[in-house]
Amino acid sequence: MLEIKNVHKTFFAGTVNERVALQEINLTLGEGEFVTVIGSNGAGKSTILNITSGKLRPDTGSVVIDGQDVTRLADFQRAKYIGRVFQDPMAGTSPEMTIEQNMAIAFERGKRRGLAPGVTRKKRDFFREELKSLELGLENRLKAKVGLLSGGQRQALSLLMATFSSPNILLLDEHTAALDPQRAALVSRLTAEVVQRHHLTTLMVTHNMEQALQLGTRLIMMHEGRIILDLDQAQKSRMTVPDLLHEFEKIKGAAVDDRTMLQ
Repeated sequence: MLEIKNVHKTFFAGTVNERVALQEINLTLGEGEFVTVIGSNGAGKSTILNITSGKLRPDTGSVVIDGQDVTRLADFQRAKYIGRVFQDPMAGTSPEMTIEQNMAIAFERGKRRGLAPGVTRKKRDFFREELKSLELGLENRLKAKVGLLSGGQRQALSLLMATFSSPNILLLDEHTAALDPQRAALVSRLTAEVVQRHHLTTLMVTHNMEQALQLGTRLIMMHEGRIILDLDQAQKSRMTVPDLLHEFEKIKGAAVDDRTMLQ
């Protein structure tokens, strides 16, 4: 479903600020696989998401989605293949538009557009049914502006909207990091439910190692632009946060603690 082949990315090449972000990355996700990605700051986690989404192009290597090479396609050209939820709750929605208007735009993402009403009765009924799955009462607030919602409500809405186009790949970029613990737990639970319900192939970046162990079917750890650990579901189920820190210590060759990994 997703193949990242021999991808290399360097920022500011040939300058004093040159930084290698990814070094010959090879990563394959099968259909319905849910991979969580952890690593220290600057490990290359977000760069992988940005290259997958088309926001960045690799210096070398390729990105293949469902058998199609999309390496040279811009992000808007990949919209029909990819759904994404960002770290900032403000990034995935328009605060001045209503819930149903935001959902209508997401519903049409990647489709051919013409002159037609943005929100029809049929769409409104569909939006209500989808919102009910969030159990937040938003199905009764379709006319409310999204800017009036809490951060957790906005992220839940963004998560739901990201699935409307039945994306081949769902990208989650630390989508609970800006939320308080209670709302982060809610969005994490909704994430697991949405991914399972739609059988989505998912790549999720997180600094929360506990979350990385609880969610998903596979876990990878990155460091200095490389994948240094790749655990399948059975291996991941036996791991704890101290185990992950110990693995990182062995590879890095120095003692680390939770703060190092969470920076």
